[in-house]
Amino acid sequence: MDVCDHIKAKGAPEFTTLYAHLCQVKSAIKVFAGYLNFDVETAKLGAVFHDIGKASPIFQERLVSKYKTGQSTFRHEIASCFFLSLVEKTYHPQLIEMIIAHHKSIENDKGLKGILDLEENEDDIFEFHIEHWDVWKLDALKILAGFGINSRDIGYDEAKENYFKVLEYCENTIMNNGYSEWRGLLMSADHFASALSSAAPDYLPHTFKKPILEFYNRTSQLYPLSLKKASSNRPHTMVVACTGAGKTDYLFRRCRGRVFYTLPFQASINAMFKRVKTDLIKLNPNLDIRVLHSSSKISSGAESHEDMLLQRLVGSSVKVLTPYQLASIIFATRGFESMIEDLKGCDVILDEIHTYDNVSKSIVLKIVEVLNHIGCRIHIGTATMSSSLYNEIIDLLGRDFVSEISLDSIELEKFDRHILHKIGSWDDAHAVIKEAIKKNNKILLVCNRVDSAQEMFEIVKEAFSDIPLLLIHSRFKRGDRRDKEASLLGLDSQGNTTFEFNTSSNACIVVSTQVVEVSLDISFDLMITETAPIDSLIQRFGRINRKRTPATIGTYKPVYVIAPPEDEKAARPYELEILRKSYAVLDHDQVLHESDYQEKINCVYPDLSYTSIENHTAYKGNGRWNVPMLTHRDRSILLELLEVDSVNCIVDSDCQAYEQAGFEDQMMLEIPVRYYAVKNYFQLNFGSNPFVIPDSGYSRETGLDLAKANDRKADLNFL
Repeated sequence: MDVCDHIKAKGAPEFTTLYAHLCQVKSAIKVFAGYLNFDVETAKLGAVFHDIGKASPIFQERLVSKYKTGQSTFRHEIASCFFLSLVEKTYHPQLIEMIIAHHKSIENDKGLKGILDLEENEDDIFEFHIEHWDVWKLDALKILAGFGINSRDIGYDEAKENYFKVLEYCENTIMNNGYSEWRGLLMSADHFASALSSAAPDYLPHTFKKPILEFYNRTSQLYPLSLKKASSNRPHTMVVACTGAGKTDYLFRRCRGRVFYTLPFQASINAMFKRVKTDLIKLNPNLDIRVLHSSSKISSGAESHEDMLLQRLVGSSVKVLTPYQLASIIFATRGFESMIEDLKGCDVILDEIHTYDNVSKSIVLKIVEVLNHIGCRIHIGTATMSSSLYNEIIDLLGRDFVSEISLDSIELEKFDRHILHKIGSWDDAHAVIKEAIKKNNKILLVCNRVDSAQEMFEIVKEAFSDIPLLLIHSRFKRGDRRDKEASLLGLDSQGNTTFEFNTSSNACIVVSTQVVEVSLDISFDLMITETAPIDSLIQRFGRINRKRTPATIGTYKPVYVIAPPEDEKAARPYELEILRKSYAVLDHDQVLHESDYQEKINCVYPDLSYTSIENHTAYKGNGRWNVPMLTHRDRSILLELLEVDSVNCIVDSDCQAYEQAGFEDQMMLEIPVRYYAVKNYFQLNFGSNPFVIPDSGYSRETGLDLAKANDRKADLNFL
């Protein structure tokens, strides 16, 4: 039976008791500390004390009635510090770091609720938090006694002395730059226990387990990288090889521990997650593999509520994510200490990291620098990296520490599989599509923008109404996007063939944007694409004639590239000059030779072009940080330049369902979109606070159409 079961740590619907929660955090931190080489006894003390201030009647009352505007700020972390003297002084620095900052920055917190913020902006912080001390300390001491803590009485003066000792520690510590490993440890355990609650013990045995990766030792003459040795004393890896050469297998063969696998696009992440899970599950029956991006709780295929909550927590054997999820470690955003502890010493695979704008390239280079600093083994795979970027990464890691792998000209020749044709416009593509349908080809049409893809879809739909047709891009409801990805791959949730699109034996047409470029295992017969940067084009070409057998070597299938537009606006989201250079290096009516790609890439990108972000990053190199201890940043200006700044919107008719839905079902209804596109619409004040667009602005077939939404904006039923 719980000690003082009337004292709760959580409100509805769980109403978890404080004693139970502290038990759960203690169990988690024992496992985490053991794996991460912390002193386990110190860690357990932090777990027991971190939330003990929740015994205060102020917290207990607000747990039920909730905080009201105008009420004084109560922080249970501050009240927890009153009991510090129950522990030997040698433990005090670690305990203070675990207790006082496990939710808030101690200064410049977003809500100004850190201890130093409150001291500056509110009166009598200690007096407010000590209120009813003689009553609630008794419950707190009983709970601590339940964990074997010497629960002698603590008077008012001793509690006050403890508070000011913590305050002084924070005032001194914030003068130093760096980060607290102990804060990261406690946050990791607390988040794990809070998310999984009573189910935490079921998941703990599977955390921090090294995956068995023997599956990837398979060999085949069709995949030349499978025949190359992966053993090396050099910790890092750089693999340059064409699509279909076996890069994924080789990169996994280079891994020795837990694995973080990054890819740039959501669709490719979903596909890679399912692929790796299928590959590894036989030798790893209890494999803890997770997927992390903006809608990962949907795409993970998790079977339970706890499985969904698990995705963002530390300790997975394999995690598939985007580089942006790693950006926390360079910008010191909330939870960065936990992510650093999770990453330390692990294998990190960075797949096709060059497919970014200049700001993103800079972020990725900085991520490589930090990962190297914290002892990660970094494995980079690419088909289309410029020599300038390649050399920059080698310089960061040190050439003597990188195992460099590539294919020779004879190996590359066996991957020549495309004949390229240049055409002037989409108007010239109609006859090409018509002829391909007669040949029963699977056709992939790729546009650079969502609105262009939607327009092309309508044109193709009218012209070829009897052919299976699919449109896929980033602006669908997440639930619809998931279903479309499954249709595109032609596989059901069990990996069985559905004979749709990719697995179809009949003519079909898919209209898409950049979401098909990387790591989607599809093999179509013909592509027509708008000109994109040369590295992106090569990735797109990899979706054509991808499936290889001994009989297909030496066969070629067509790709058509449409000439770039005339002005900068029409070229968006790319730079017009890059599009012109990329188009110019392609030879008309010629076989595309894999051995020529590097020369073409270097011609378009003779120098490394990136934006300096040094003034905005928290990590300065050589172990130096410019973030004050026990603080974090809530947001970076640079992240707002990326897709990370996206918000959600929903359609008007989904409002009621959204309000009544649980978190996962709410996500299914949400459409990711850039803030500037919907900022003038009505915004709900629950869930993820989505903006609401008219129903006329969305269809399951074509997704979000902002032009149509704006035309009918005044028709929203609550305006």
